[in-house]
Amino acid sequence: MQGDRTRVMVVEDEKITALELQDRLTSSGYHVSAMVSTGEEALEQAQANKPDLALMDIKLKGFMDGVQAAELIRARLDIPIIYLTAYADKETLQRAKITEPFGYILKPFDERELYTTIEMALYKHKMERKLKESEQWFSTTLNSISDAVIATNKDGYITFLNPIAERLTGWSRADAIGESLSKIYNVLDEKSSDHQDKESDHDIGGVVYSEFHHTKILISKNGTQRLIDDSMAPIQKSDGMINGVVLVFRDISERRKFEQELIKTQKLESLGVLAGGIAHDFNNVLTAIIGNISIAKLNLDANDDTYKLLMEVENASKRAKSLTRQLLTFSKGGEPVRKLVSIKDALRNAASFALKGSSIQGEFSFAPDLMAIEADEAQLTQAIYNIINNARQAKPKDSRVLIRAENVKVGLEQKLAIKPGPYIKVTIIDQGSGIRPEHLTKIFDPYFTTRQNASGLGLAISYSIVKKHDGNVLVESVPDKGTKVTIYIPASEEKVAPKRERDYHFPARHGNILVMDDEPLIRNLVKRMLNIMGHSVETANHGQQAIELYSTAMNNGNPYDVVILDLTVQGGMGGQETIERLRKLNPDVKAIVSSGYSNDPIMANFADYGFSGVVAKPYETHELNRVINDVMK
Repeated sequence: MQGDRTRVMVVEDEKITALELQDRLTSSGYHVSAMVSTGEEALEQAQANKPDLALMDIKLKGFMDGVQAAELIRARLDIPIIYLTAYADKETLQRAKITEPFGYILKPFDERELYTTIEMALYKHKMERKLKESEQWFSTTLNSISDAVIATNKDGYITFLNPIAERLTGWSRADAIGESLSKIYNVLDEKSSDHQDKESDHDIGGVVYSEFHHTKILISKNGTQRLIDDSMAPIQKSDGMINGVVLVFRDISERRKFEQELIKTQKLESLGVLAGGIAHDFNNVLTAIIGNISIAKLNLDANDDTYKLLMEVENASKRAKSLTRQLLTFSKGGEPVRKLVSIKDALRNAASFALKGSSIQGEFSFAPDLMAIEADEAQLTQAIYNIINNARQAKPKDSRVLIRAENVKVGLEQKLAIKPGPYIKVTIIDQGSGIRPEHLTKIFDPYFTTRQNASGLGLAISYSIVKKHDGNVLVESVPDKGTKVTIYIPASEEKVAPKRERDYHFPARHGNILVMDDEPLIRNLVKRMLNIMGHSVETANHGQQAIELYSTAMNNGNPYDVVILDLTVQGGMGGQETIERLRKLNPDVKAIVSSGYSNDPIMANFADYGFSGVVAKPYETHELNRVINDVMK
């Protein structure tokens, strides 16, 4: 069938020779797709019919000879050409060679020679096409992969460079081809800072390679240094001799940063678990200390020396309480435990603590009608402390840190990334060393610091706390002139009740109260406190026991007015599961949640979990009394 036969185009201006070729080709099983006599016709037919091969006479009539026609057909259509010639001058043959013909047939020719030359040309063209396709596939693959690839010859001179290798080395392909590998691939061993790997035993172009690979430092053409991983393999000939190398490498700078950040995160998580556990246990101990001190003070006159000593112990215990709050900043927790407070106290306390022991003074300016805020006072104090401490580290020239607070109304047009409404605007200004522009966008990033032996967590914690309070922090700074930090915290229309002397005279209303805590020290203390208040008290070690006591009391017609549940019970049912079970027994149960782990989300949003009140350990008698009275109203 014609469709299965090789299609040959004959380009011959001698009519008899052309017919002879047609006859011999047909008898050999080929199909003559076209017979033309000029170069122009040959190009036209080649484009129209796309034959498998062309037999081209070198000498043709017209403006285009066989060499010119062959050159165009080869370039445009990749059709193999076999030249036919009886004679040709040296110059013409030289031109013919440039067109890379697949064979020559000298006139006169016989059928066997014609067949052999055609078959060899077709085979050679087929192999050449496969090789080109393979090279194209290989080149496309190497140019599109995300790794950098460099190939060399046996003498170490570069023969190939893909785009990623161009970008990482800083050398263009045009400039790198033919250069020595050591010039383009300039690396140091990460550990030894040496140019050579001492475990290596091969050298190509001045670059030593082996099967032992280390992370290296690549120095690009412009001096930029990058961490890279590389692997290098020899290109071997059939006799085992090395004919060059292929080098594959990748930039691992970001991966290394990620790995380092992951290590820091894991350390911080470990610290968080440890801090949470320590704070929980420590707060239980502090509850016993502070609680018993508050009971002891009830029996003493305020002017008594013993009373004064107890006050000093109480104040020291409260400082320890503040330390546990700072520990809990590192641990995973929920929303702030908010209450209505004046921000003045947080600002004064934070400044006093941050500037203590230095020659720097805090200068305060508060609006006379400063509104209140709903905030976790301990957390907010910690956030402000970190910012003022940074101002102290900047060493202000005038030995002052200005701290201002005022009421402001925020609108959408101000673009402060906070909801419109009333806010307290806190401004903290120092005239210290300032912050460089390239660092300004990073100061709230975890672990970012420009000081040695600093964790880089202080401002990140401050930012997190303010954001959790639905506020924002803005920073302006000029190097060598100083820094201004502006904090926005939502203001409340409510008024903070004026501070009163603690009233240790308890109301006449008494209740029946159940206390569940796994610490005997806490159970005994809380029972003693409640008894002093005039309440009847029963205690339980864990949730299951509390449920049984609650059920029995209901069945006996003497239900509990209030249940106080510890959130965390080691090896037993804690407060969260217990309240769920109690609400099934009595949907109107009044329960107070208590924990030394004050950052737990249940402590911040106790009502969402079915509790009526919250008291964070450690607490004093008057604090417990206040919460119980609020719940029993």
